[in-house]
Amino acid sequence: MMALPGGRHLDSIPLPGQRLHLMQVDSVQRWMEDLKLMTECECMCVLQAKPISLEEDAQGDLILAGGPGPGDPLQLLLKRGWVISTELRKIGQKLAQDRWARVHSMSVRLTCHARSMVSEYSAVSRNSSQEMGQIEKLLMEKCSELSAVTERCLQVENEHVLKSMKACVTETLSTLGEHFGQLLELALTREVQALVRKIDASDNIYTTESTTGNLFSLTQEGAPLCRIIAKVDGVLCLADILTDDSHSEATRAEAAAVVAQVTSPHLPFTQHLSSFLESMEEIVTALLKLCQEASSGEVFLLASAALANITFFDTMACEMLLQLNAIRVLLEACSDKQRVDTPYTRDQIVTILANMSVLEQCASDIIQENGVQLIMGMLSEKPRSGTPAEVAACERVQQKAAVTLARLSRDPDVAREAVRLSCMSRLIELCRSPSERNSSDAVLVACLAALRRLASVCPEGLQDSDFQQLVQPRLVDSFLLCSNMEESFV
Repeated sequence: MMALPGGRHLDSIPLPGQRLHLMQVDSVQRWMEDLKLMTECECMCVLQAKPISLEEDAQGDLILAGGPGPGDPLQLLLKRGWVISTELRKIGQKLAQDRWARVHSMSVRLTCHARSMVSEYSAVSRNSSQEMGQIEKLLMEKCSELSAVTERCLQVENEHVLKSMKACVTETLSTLGEHFGQLLELALTREVQALVRKIDASDNIYTTESTTGNLFSLTQEGAPLCRIIAKVDGVLCLADILTDDSHSEATRAEAAAVVAQVTSPHLPFTQHLSSFLESMEEIVTALLKLCQEASSGEVFLLASAALANITFFDTMACEMLLQLNAIRVLLEACSDKQRVDTPYTRDQIVTILANMSVLEQCASDIIQENGVQLIMGMLSEKPRSGTPAEVAACERVQQKAAVTLARLSRDPDVAREAVRLSCMSRLIELCRSPSERNSSDAVLVACLAALRRLASVCPEGLQDSDFQQLVQPRLVDSFLLCSNMEESFV
């Protein structure tokens, strides 16, 4: 996400201390749990009365030996879904290589997985809908069709005939994948909806806490689960948790984490978040309060990340934050090392400031709270550990600080204050010295734009050489000059 980019959403925000329940994810333990559910593909081959494959890559095949714990339909769907998706992808790869023996054996195994998922889910779930029953039937029919046609392909030697049959297999595999996706979507939506209803109906704090933790765990499974949570109005039930002070800080932080995941600007959907607007003011107010009262950096990070994502979602959120004196709250937090002591957290703060800076009235609040000086400090953000994640976070802080400065400098008072604080000198240094910006092109473009905006108000703050190279030419020419600039170590 901008606030939360990465493969699994919050991946770019390491959570120091790992003190909250939602952060206690033991990858080794997760691997051990998955491992005991897997066994080698030869077992399935024997069960199907097929000879064990002698191909080398057959040794890498894994199947689910047994389902997850009884009575846990969500985990069953996720585990079975992962295995079937993997099998579909592998079949497609082998089909492209015309390895028909492998395609057929894997098609047989896929049929077994699909049948197991349908029967196991039926055993642990409530009465399934008519729509689900129809899709289950279509899925199993396509599985049988795929197994039958791939078996016939094994007997064909004529390349022309085989080529035409390959097109048929490809179409069948594609349709099978569509049916599987529809079935999984329906089943997961049903289970997530049940989870949301459980939160809504619960009067027990401990039940609410554990169920909110389950929702957060689901967001870690990727964008499809986040979209489903949004679709079933999961964000609205979280609003009640965020605004209820009877819940512990950890539970409210967990709710904030789910909101941050679901509202990530990097997720390829927004249409299901329209109902979120109904409770946006309550959520924004509660999140800002959580930032203000946070007892640790982790809590502040999650609350500010949610706020940062919401400011991307709708500009109305920026207006609300302005009315709630969010600039003062955020700038005050920057001086509190207990809450703000990492570039990841400063990334969230400067994201909010950058998005709020599109509002004209934001400039006066920034000046009043000495915000220009804080932005100047963010232009000098440096990594302490040198890890790729921290370096990337520092680059984002520098880039967004420059963007914020450029937007705010529409106001002459902000521009003059920035010049007085030597912001122009720092921007020039970032442009001319690749090491200062970690050779980041994004930082360079943002700094050139900010420098040009300041120069339009206070041109006397520039030397002639800086003006001629960094301001006067086209932006692309200045960019090329600076991006190819070699540092002098004289």
